[in-house]
Amino acid sequence: MSIDIYAADEQHDHEIDLERWIGLANGALVDEGVKGLAEVSLIFSDERTIAALNLQFMGQSESTDVLSFPIEYEPEPTGRVPDAGGSGPGEPPPSEIPQLIGDVVICPAVAARNALEHECSLDDEIALLVVHGVLHLLGWDHALDDEAERMEARERELLARHYQHRAS
Repeated sequence: MSIDIYAADEQHDHEIDLERWIGLANGALVDEGVKGLAEVSLIFSDERTIAALNLQFMGQSESTDVLSFPIEYEPEPTGRVPDAGGSGPGEPPPSEIPQLIGDVVICPAVAARNALEHECSLDDEIALLVVHGVLHLLGWDHALDDEAERMEARERELLARHYQHRAS
């Protein structure tokens, strides 16, 4: 039983170490309680693509650094669930069907500009965006001040545990 993270680099602006970001996303997912078979996509896109997605799904006509598209993740119930039902004949047991958690799309070109503004490395900025995107997939939000503070604190915890800053 494992989390399957599909990662793709669909941009040519910056070199991306997909294995590094898969590891970070996996660590964040596990720490957030994702268990069993689960699937997440981690896509690194160009500005044109993320701007089109931002317009289509968020109504914003500009490029952005990260977008998250949750699919159907629901934590597995704990304890006895009387009305959970069972699988029918010929159906695989529920534990063999992966949960589709969602997609995270990151734009390294925008992240690079943000890194300059935040006075950090591109890797530091991408690490934050990976964790931020994963938390959004799992229902975290930052629309309200108290939510933002809780989410930022959790991001710092996950980064401290799973991200190793590399000297440039």
